[in-house]
Amino acid sequence: MILGVIPARYASSRFPGKPLIDIQGKTMIQRVYEQASASEKLSKVVVATDDQRIFDHVVSFGGEAIMTKEDHPSGTDRCYEALQKTGTHYNYVINIQGDEPFIDPSQINLLADLLNDETVELATLMIPVDSHEVLFDAGEVKIVLNENNEALYFSRMVIPYIKGIDQKDWHKHFNYYRHVGMYAYRNDVLKKITGLPPSSLEKAESLEQLRWLENGLKIKCALTQHDSHCIDTPEDVEKVLRRLTK
Repeated sequence: MILGVIPARYASSRFPGKPLIDIQGKTMIQRVYEQASASEKLSKVVVATDDQRIFDHVVSFGGEAIMTKEDHPSGTDRCYEALQKTGTHYNYVINIQGDEPFIDPSQINLLADLLNDETVELATLMIPVDSHEVLFDAGEVKIVLNENNEALYFSRMVIPYIKGIDQKDWHKHFNYYRHVGMYAYRNDVLKKITGLPPSSLEKAESLEQLRWLENGLKIKCALTQHDSHCIDTPEDVEKVLRRLTK
C-alpha cells in the first residue's frame, strides 16, 4: 500500500498563501490533489498542512487533510507525521509537491512502479537536461548516477566536468539529468531519516537528500519525460500558464 502525501504550508517568504491561489478557477492545492488522486497506484491521498484555512478548503472540495505541526524543517518530516496520524500501515509514502498544479499522474505511477521491489529504500524522478542554460542554472539540481540508476550525488553545480569541451556544448557530450522533486520513502526508512541530524553536504548545497546519501541510504531514480512546472512566486503562475498554452 502506498500513501500519497501533499505537504502544504500557508507561510512562505516568497509567496504567502500559495496553496490557496486561484489557477483558472481552482486553487493550486485542489489541482495538485486531483492530479494525485488520478494515479491508480496510490491507496490514499492526503494533504498534510499546518494551517486551518488550507485544511478547511481541502475538506470543502471533498479531499482529505491532516493537521500537522508548524515547526517541521522539511516536507519529509511533515510526511512522516501524516503517515503516523493515518493510523494505517502503508509500505511506502510518496511525497507529492504541493506547488506543481499540473503534475502528471503518470509521473506518480512511474515512481510507484519502482516500489514493486521492496529493497528500494528511497526513490525519485529525473529528466534529461537539453540545454546549456538549464545545465548551468544553480536553481536546477543535477543528479550523478551509478550503473543501477541510483544517485551518487545531487548538486547545484555541473558534475561531471568535461575536459577539453566548450562548456556551452557539455550537454551534447554527456547524459546530464536534473532532479524532479518528488520522493518515495519506504516506511521504515522515512522514520529513520526524520531522526537524522542535518549533514555537512546538506547544509552546503541546501539539499536534504544529501543527508540520506551521507548516511549510506540508496536513492533509486526513474526517468520521466514530463517537465515539472513549479510555482514559487506570483510571477511563476503566468509563466506556467503561458508554457502550457504553447
